Formats: sequence, structure tokens, C-alpha cells
Amino acid sequence: MVQDNVDLEDLEGIGPKTAQLLKSKGVLGVRHLALFNPEELIELTDMTPDRVEKILRAARDIVFGNNRVSRATDIAKNFGNIIRLRTNVRAIDELLQSGLEPKAIYEFAGEFGTGKTQLCHQLSVTVQLSQDKGGVGGAAVYLDTEEAFSPSRIVNIAQRFDLDPNEALDNIYVVKVINAADLEDRIKFDVVKLVEQANAKLIVVDSIIALYRAEFKGRERLAERQQRLNYILDWLMRIAKVYNVYVVLTNQVLDVPMGYIEVKRPAGGNVLAHAVTHRLFLRKSKEDVKVMEVLDSPRLPFKASAMFRITDKGIEDV
Repeated sequence: MVQDNVDLEDLEGIGPKTAQLLKSKGVLGVRHLALFNPEELIELTDMTPDRVEKILRAARDIVFGNNRVSRATDIAKNFGNIIRLRTNVRAIDELLQSGLEPKAIYEFAGEFGTGKTQLCHQLSVTVQLSQDKGGVGGAAVYLDTEEAFSPSRIVNIAQRFDLDPNEALDNIYVVKVINAADLEDRIKFDVVKLVEQANAKLIVVDSIIALYRAEFKGRERLAERQQRLNYILDWLMRIAKVYNVYVVLTNQVLDVPMGYIEVKRPAGGNVLAHAVTHRLFLRKSKEDVKVMEVLDSPRLPFKASAMFRITDKGIEDV
């Protein structure tokens, strides 16, 4: 990954004036620059296509290295050594093969009351724990699109894990967004800034679909909605890959007719289904028990499940 002492001006094709232009547009440094594609940078800066291509190629070479080809054996070896973020719910962590992996997007879909937001609150606390306790010693960014963030829940969960409640709250950066365009801007600039400067290791979007469903109404705007949704999901994956962070989304559900019955399915269609890495469905079971089930994943077994319970201390094992 990029060295901390590499500045924008160290890149080929960038002088003091260009570096100042990029910074004035909100580009923080070389890693942030590497997130952009040519069309985005041209729109942001009005630089010529040839110059933009040269600058971005240099940024990618610095961030990822000139040779990005690896043997599968090396990938397998490195994958076994990644640091996982645990929920500290034994059943869920076992389902997720020891916890969440970085450079991936986890989607938790379910109807109201199945624990999606509670799980996001718990991860926002456990990310702050040391590695031996299941965390990664980092902060969390919580993009709250539905006014669902609860400081009192964070306090209860922090006390459960022997963290100072005020310090736990200080390490969660809650970003309020008002519409889809605002969400996109916050992710492209504010979230990256917090990852770079505030040691944020977890990005939560609760929920990813709410604003898009509200703003892009009717079938005539469905294609536009899906295109915009795909765009922001792509940006989240770019950030996850470049900064080695954990990304969690919550999603709503739809009632889909299947013969004489209706089956609940995650909203967002094929765009969301293809964009996320691990898709998990949360549903209610008997009494106060909830179930998490694998809907789609390249590594988790299909239909594997875990049971959990929501208490005043957060998410716990049954």
C-alpha cells in the first residue's frame, strides 16, 4: 500500500498548482486520488483526458504497486491471515467463518425488528476492541439514512464489553444524510476523510436502499435508481479495497408473490445482489429468537444459519 510520506506532488504529472487544485476539490492524497475513475476526475477538475489518465495511472501504481498479479497460492496464504472483525456473538461469528473480512461488503437484509440496526450498533462498538477481543482497534463511520442511530444503545453495548461509554461514542462518527446525492457526496469525500484521518475501520450504511426508494418513484425511474445505487455501491467497494476496511449495509425487504403466497426478498434487485460480497437475511423465529441465514456468498455455505437474541446489552447468543 501507499507510503505515508508520498504526497500528491510526488506523482508524475502533478506539480504544486495541480496538487493545490486537487486539494481544493476535496482530494485528500494519493490513496483518495486512486479511488477516482477518469470521468469523475475530469468532471471534478476540468483537466484534459490525457493528463487525467496519466495522473490516475501513477496513483494506482503507487497504491497497488506496478505488478498486481499474484499466484493463487499466495492469495490463499494471505487470506488465511486476514484480521476479522467479530460481532462477539458466537453463533454469528461461526456462521461468518470467524467474523467479517475486510475488502468486502456485507448486506444484512430483513424486515423491521429483525436486528439489522442492532447488529450495526454492536459492530460499531466491537470494531473498537483490541484484536485479542475480536476488534481491530478502529473507529466506525455510521451513515444514518433513517434516523435509527441510538446513543443509549451504544452505551449499553459498550458497558457489556468493558469500554468507557463516552470513549465508545467518541469513536463513532455519525453522518446524517438527507437524500441520495448527499449520501454519494458524503461517501466520496467525508467518509474517506474519516478513514484517512480518524482511523475509521468500519463503514456502516443504515439503510442503503431507503433514500433511493423514496426519491426514484415509479417504474419509469427504476433504471435511473438502479444506476445510481450501483454507482454508490461501487464507491464503497473501491474504498474497502484501497483502505482495507469493513463495510456493512442494511437493506429493506419486499413481498414478492410466489404462486399463492408472498415471499420476502431483499430490495434493490439484481444491482444490489451482484454488488455485495456476502448477502445475509435476518428473520424472526419463535418467541424472541431471530435467525440470520446466508442468501448468497462466494465463501459462506448457502442457507447456513445462526440464531441470536436482542437484549438490552445488544445482540447475544440464544
